[in-house]
Amino acid sequence: MVTLAEVAQHAGVSASTVSYVLSGKRSISANTRQRVEQSIRELGYHPNAGARALASSRSNIIALMIPLRTDMYVPVMMEIAIAVATTARTHGYDVLLLTGEEGPDAVRRVTGSGLADAMILMDVELDDERLPLLRDGGAPARAKPRVGDHQPSVLIGLPADTAGLTCVDLDFKATGALCVEHLAKLGHRDIAVIGEAPAVYERHTGFAERTLDGLRLRSQELGMRLLHRPCEGGYDAMAVTLARIFDERPSTTGFVVQNESAVEPLLALLRQQGRAVPEDVSVVAICPDQVATQASVRLTSVSIPAQEMGRHAVRQLVAKLDGHGSDEVVLIAPELTVRASTGPAPSAAH
Repeated sequence: MVTLAEVAQHAGVSASTVSYVLSGKRSISANTRQRVEQSIRELGYHPNAGARALASSRSNIIALMIPLRTDMYVPVMMEIAIAVATTARTHGYDVLLLTGEEGPDAVRRVTGSGLADAMILMDVELDDERLPLLRDGGAPARAKPRVGDHQPSVLIGLPADTAGLTCVDLDFKATGALCVEHLAKLGHRDIAVIGEAPAVYERHTGFAERTLDGLRLRSQELGMRLLHRPCEGGYDAMAVTLARIFDERPSTTGFVVQNESAVEPLLALLRQQGRAVPEDVSVVAICPDQVATQASVRLTSVSIPAQEMGRHAVRQLVAKLDGHGSDEVVLIAPELTVRASTGPAPSAAH
């Protein structure tokens, strides 16, 4: 079996330099890193995870809690998860994926068993039941945690109270406001929001609630009328929702969609009703760029920075594990890209 010392000799560096390249705990020049990584590949070196864990009293594993619910758009969740896993690997950590809806029980299980050194939580609710177990978890994990210990943790999402927590998320409140401002500049006065499935709002999921806050507040400030209708997604559910919107608010000329599975059904139904996009109706989506660009009409959208959120969460967590992280909230500013689905409001709505 190839040893770390052999890798160091092959690369012409010290053993400690190889160790730092593997752990990511110190900054190493790009040339030296490339030389070490090439030696690792050529020699077929594989660090012994068990030995490292015994030596450091760590598992070198990060737990990622990502409940896979049927009412959530799984591709975005998995894109974040992949970014977490690949970034964690560059810092010498593997990822334990927890996909069940266990809530606090999963936090206790991971903390009490020493399965992982730290945790990243997704699908964060405004009053999330997992949070009391995570507060004050910013101290570095110098030993495997005991039952009742706090662990370093980062949330990808924003609860109502962020005290004692480290969070990273898209600024969804600003996202909602940005969508309203774009439609207002185009002259739209009546807009409808096609929201996530009702269960997402019943759980008070942070991203959905914060988007709605931004939409409502900015609409009120700009003197616009706004309807919000949750939607399960899919053609049949969208047909019922759209009929209700035009029945209640026939003058609606602008839509904001925060539900990836409702995008294509909405566009199809508008075509069937003879409502041209964007001549008669404008549509803005909050979704991944891939969804926006591959829709039947290229959608004006605010992108979900899934990879950036995943990478940033890992960097925050590694800093905590190394003893120099701090509790902070990082909100990524939204960016709206104008495409073919928005235009000036018609002089007379249907």
